[in-house]
Amino acid sequence: MTSPLPELPRLLVDEAVKAALLEDFGRAGDITSQATIPEDAWAKASLVSRQHGVLAGIDLMISAFCQSDPEFLLEIHEDDGNHIEPGSVVATIEGPARALLSAERVALNFLGHLSGIATATNLFARKIEHTKCKIVCTRKTTPGLRAFEKYAVRCGGGANHRFGLDDAILIKDNHIAVAGDVVTAISRARDFAGHLVRIEVEVDTLDQMRDALTAKPDVIMLDNMGPELLAEAVEINQGQAILEASGGINLDSVQAIAESGVDLVSTGWITHSAPVLDLGLDIKIG
Repeated sequence: MTSPLPELPRLLVDEAVKAALLEDFGRAGDITSQATIPEDAWAKASLVSRQHGVLAGIDLMISAFCQSDPEFLLEIHEDDGNHIEPGSVVATIEGPARALLSAERVALNFLGHLSGIATATNLFARKIEHTKCKIVCTRKTTPGLRAFEKYAVRCGGGANHRFGLDDAILIKDNHIAVAGDVVTAISRARDFAGHLVRIEVEVDTLDQMRDALTAKPDVIMLDNMGPELLAEAVEINQGQAILEASGGINLDSVQAIAESGVDLVSTGWITHSAPVLDLGLDIKIG
């Protein structure tokens, strides 16, 4: 990890897990476990990684088991942000067998999904670690899970873009189309924004970038430009604004884009398309 991880608010974690458990339990609870497992059965399980990856979501996993039954005893062996190998034991969980089986899927869904995002982010981050550039996420997140997915990006060595529509101004092509031109859009934003609110503008061409610079935005997003155009943009900019490359960036293209000299590379893929990290629960009856 390149920087300390933020803490996920306990209330946010517990409320999200509660909703997921209620969705899974439905009207009658886990009728399979009720039908096949004695009420007093006790079990111990190891939560094990099946793949190489970067871990994220431990707090949500803990909450899933503890909300299912407060009697659980959990021993955590790996922390968020840790690189894990196939066979790594992430946690040991001991408690009522019915509750263990009932909470298993919710716990693994959160942990696998967020660890997948952290792992995907880390693949990008490692490609550009020799540059000054950072990999950042976008608002292309699962509804209701944005805070957790952006946390997972941090676990993987990335950084966060804005969290919502209210914490930064990002002027995109449609805003410019309605406003009339890029300078007008930025000027209106500058008049509107408080002193702590940053202003970013998306441009499609170098001429549009030159126009944007006259209005002094804080950040310029360079949309769908290749490495050569990006390098030219860096030269034109001369450090006036933070430069962010965006649009269709993948693992094959990210290194050359970062080497152009831009400050940030943003991609929605790490949150909306990252594969789930394969983790499983191996149960022993005791």
